Amino acid sequence: MSDLRDPAPYDALLLLSFGGPEGPDDVVPFLQNVTRGRGIPAERLKEVGQHYFLFGGVSPINDQNRALLDALRKDFAGHGLDLPVYWGNRNWAPYLTDTLREMTRDGHRRIAVLATSAYASYSGCRQYRENLADALATLAGEGLRPPRVDKLRHYFNHPGFVRPMIEGVLASLAELPEEVRAGAHLAFTTHSIPTASADTSGPAPGHGDGGAYVRQHLDVARLIADAVREETGVAHPWRLVYQSRSGAPHIPWLEPDICDHLRALRADGAPAAVMVPIGFVSDHMEVLYDLDTEATAKAAELGLPVRRSATVGADPRFAAAVRDLLLERAATERGADAERCALGALGASHDRCPADCCPARTPRPAAAGADSPQA
Repeated sequence: MSDLRDPAPYDALLLLSFGGPEGPDDVVPFLQNVTRGRGIPAERLKEVGQHYFLFGGVSPINDQNRALLDALRKDFAGHGLDLPVYWGNRNWAPYLTDTLREMTRDGHRRIAVLATSAYASYSGCRQYRENLADALATLAGEGLRPPRVDKLRHYFNHPGFVRPMIEGVLASLAELPEEVRAGAHLAFTTHSIPTASADTSGPAPGHGDGGAYVRQHLDVARLIADAVREETGVAHPWRLVYQSRSGAPHIPWLEPDICDHLRALRADGAPAAVMVPIGFVSDHMEVLYDLDTEATAKAAELGLPVRRSATVGADPRFAAAVRDLLLERAATERGADAERCALGALGASHDRCPADCCPARTPRPAAAGADSPQA
């Protein structure tokens, strides 16, 4: 990691996340925010929200972000990095626009942004950049001078993100009964997205065949599987699979679904499986319900022993990785050379998204990109 300790030109870090309800009365309003513009009736949203109601109407993502905020602040302070850290969400309080307004009034003029999505896709990157552009436009409409924002690069292959997941798989394998452990399959899971969105993820030269979204996940899965083999001496079979599909049935989405995959593993005689949620920074609802509840119940029905490995969450190594990403980008913005930590075959991602990166169906302004106006 970089030895530099100078965050200039940045004077603050913004943790940008999805948000989630924090009580039963929040569920439908939260889902209305998520689905804004689609005209979905409230009664239908109540049905969709049953996953949240099973957990008291509370998504774990906000507490996960509070823990990450605390980890970042402790890491920064422990390494002499005097930089305030703020938090804003797309779909629930603290809302992004409110947080950026607060940061502007606090005098911050150049803000680094860490999104809680490690991979390239429209929903995982460009949509956050569109939300930033909308928020900055709102501030300008209020007569405020918007700050400049720079989104930190994708960190899917940063060692501070990958190593905790490796250890999570090792721990989950150790929890399996000894007689099935060596034959256990690794099911690397991430959020399914429409194939058309996957195919156009990342810069245009790499579009098609799942685009950057699939390539990046495959690279991380391979890194973890190889590390597990090196540390255990066992080459566990593995596959990248998907979960949490929410689209219309006639639209192709990435497959196979985790439950279908577990069914296929059992039919093929697999003795056990470890579900590895590499597509998720923390244990939010898609992990708690789709894996810990639904997929685990399916495995029990099939008689297939399964474990679910841990997400990165607020692991101190991830907090250190964020510091590394911030200082790396700061040095680059100052025109200095900076080590760009990355594992695997794909190397470090770009700093500024190209104009053709993860395009939206309907073009909208997006901040922090090569084609974005700078404040």
